[in-house]
Amino acid sequence: MSDDFLPEFETVDEERQHRKQRLAAAYRIFAKLGFEDGGVGAAGHITVRDPEHPETFWVNPYGVPFGHLTASSLVRVDASGEIVEGEAFLVNGAAFAIHSQIHAARPDVVAAAHSHSPYGKAFSTLGRPLRPLTQDACAFYGDHVVYDTFSGVVLELDEGKRIAAELAECKAAILKNHGLLTVGGSVDAAVGAYVSLDRACQTQLLAEAAGEPDDIPDEVARTTAELVGSSLAMWFTFQPMYDEIVREQPDLLD
Repeated sequence: MSDDFLPEFETVDEERQHRKQRLAAAYRIFAKLGFEDGGVGAAGHITVRDPEHPETFWVNPYGVPFGHLTASSLVRVDASGEIVEGEAFLVNGAAFAIHSQIHAARPDVVAAAHSHSPYGKAFSTLGRPLRPLTQDACAFYGDHVVYDTFSGVVLELDEGKRIAAELAECKAAILKNHGLLTVGGSVDAAVGAYVSLDRACQTQLLAEAAGEPDDIPDEVARTTAELVGSSLAMWFTFQPMYDEIVREQPDLLD
């Protein structure tokens, strides 16, 4: 499905501000949902390409709590990890190692989201893919992978390249003993997918703890995925979250 439902802009500056405001909102949403491990912006990261300089991307400055981020506090980094715009002296090394390689390998990816959310982190220890247990989980049927190698904090570009290669053309990855990763053609789609994936992990953990749940048959799961797993569906999932967080915390737009 094309992304022709995305808004259009008269200038690149307007598009950049839109992306940055969406990104700041995404960080606030992660904070609100408890996806920020430690609460100091040290683990987890969401990035978005710059519309004028697509070889660079916007990300959070290291150590700033997600709940404090605004559009103006984000920083832009280049292909070597250097800050080229924004007031900060440091970015998360893992953010650059993972996200730079995904953006390099996938021109279609405008935004990527990764964090150590509790249910995603717990599910990742199982080292297996998500089962099509519910309609919502079908959003990831045939469209996610398990990266089953954990070698510590991802700080090397080669590790980021391996993650990007394993992700291939999928929209999500379960990083074993680590957390979740999602990508999309917009911040909205990437973050909508992340929240959906974490909830699907929570549901499977609950269902398997309660008994022996039944999978949805493959053909039904496949056709369901075409509806609930589309880029439009992921984008739409983000819209009420965005509206709510902006109403609650309008300063994030600054």
